[in-house]
Amino acid sequence: MIDVVELLVHWHAGRKMGELCDSLGVDPKTVRKYTAPALAAGIYPGTPSLSDDQWTVLVEAWFPGLVDPARRRTSWPEIEAHRERIKSWVGTVTVSTIHQRLRDDYGLSVSESSLRRWIWANLDVPNPEAVRVLRETPPPGEEAQVDYGLLGRWFDPAAGRMRRVWGFLMVLVYSRMMFLRPVLRMDEASWVECHVLAFQFFGGAVARVVPDNLKTGVIKPDLYDPKINKAFGEFAVHYGTLVDPARRAKPRDKGGVERPVPYARDSFFAGRQDDFSDLAFMQTDALRWSAEVANQRACRPLGRVAPQLVFDAEERDALLPLPRTRFELARWSSPKVQPDIHVKVGKTLYSVPWVHIGKTVDVREGAHSVEIFLDGKLIKTHPRSERRKQTDHADYPPEKIAFFMRTPAWCRRRALELGPAVLEVVEVLMEVNALYRLRSAQGVVGLADKHGADRLDAACRRALVVGDPSYRTVKGILAAGTEHDGATVSEVPPAAPAHLHGPERLFDLEAAR
Repeated sequence: MIDVVELLVHWHAGRKMGELCDSLGVDPKTVRKYTAPALAAGIYPGTPSLSDDQWTVLVEAWFPGLVDPARRRTSWPEIEAHRERIKSWVGTVTVSTIHQRLRDDYGLSVSESSLRRWIWANLDVPNPEAVRVLRETPPPGEEAQVDYGLLGRWFDPAAGRMRRVWGFLMVLVYSRMMFLRPVLRMDEASWVECHVLAFQFFGGAVARVVPDNLKTGVIKPDLYDPKINKAFGEFAVHYGTLVDPARRAKPRDKGGVERPVPYARDSFFAGRQDDFSDLAFMQTDALRWSAEVANQRACRPLGRVAPQLVFDAEERDALLPLPRTRFELARWSSPKVQPDIHVKVGKTLYSVPWVHIGKTVDVREGAHSVEIFLDGKLIKTHPRSERRKQTDHADYPPEKIAFFMRTPAWCRRRALELGPAVLEVVEVLMEVNALYRLRSAQGVVGLADKHGADRLDAACRRALVVGDPSYRTVKGILAAGTEHDGATVSEVPPAAPAHLHGPERLFDLEAAR
């Protein structure tokens, strides 16, 4: 309650989101969650200020779950009036039935949860929610628990500013062996890379990994069928391990890693921020600390025995062997196929068959290739490129790319089919600069669609005779129908107007006649 009030006071004072998150140690999503009711009520930075007591009243109304249980007992006198009646029913019927009877027959207005708390606090009735089920310690090599923890703030010389440092922790539950890796980003690539490095540190993989429900690892939390991030799923398949996320809001599901987080913060990071010249040195020193400090400490759950001793004696040989092939970290994304038949992956555009325009696809960006999937089926593969665009013209509809498909080699093959004279004209056109004269060659070959192969071959033969094997000449011969004549073909019409004869013959009457 106090923390939320403080957050709202700072927010209402106009502090920026980044400043709020850094000073209060909260996530932007948390800020938006607690400021949403204020905005809905018309309270925002710049409106008249409120006292802490006024904020407390508002927060109690907006978030009743934050109210101290001791202050929720205002409804208990109403329940107290039915003490004897409740005592006679407890143990015979459920609390839900007791609440229903009191509500319907005696007008009780309190909630069922309030009634439950009153029964557990005032009657000699065991509270099942107070019972903690102790988990059995898994056998060696069976389970590792994973979590991120905030280590603190550190001045990054490369960026020239203060940055948050997060610690990735993996703990083998049986031996309590610990692996720590400081990171500046908690994205998908960092998440998977840390798991790979942890298995390398231990020299083997475990049968089951129990992570938190971070979006970088678990897309959709579910008790029975969680949806795992694709890159994280590939990691699990490669190492033969099972990803078994902890239940939401159940930190005891991974208590083996929850408790070491403050230990790592205090022992490795606190007071040593100035010792780390860069992130690489910090990560290297974390390996040293894991091996020489954390795993050599007297561990209370192990009876004051060092985790390294238990690991060497009982768990090392129980780990799954590491695969012989190195794990390739791939990036997954889900872009939409645009009308130009391309999807954007990073800074590069890759083409997709045109029939998939408007669909959302899954793209796997590996070290050397980019694979595009639709509904789990591979529909396109490209070599990975740093260029702006990778286009396969075969992905376009045939009628849209006919022009682009007519390469110099295609023109020569087509000319050979149409006749030897056509081939000779095409060779002449492209002997100097094939790409520059390609369009003319395409035009000559395309004349066969209108005039036929025989006429085109004859027209090309005439153009070669007159010494002008160009597209315009061949087209003029076909238009005039003189491909079989022996007359010289000229691009200039034979009869020119009188005013074009020249100034010396302008008034020559004989020429005019």
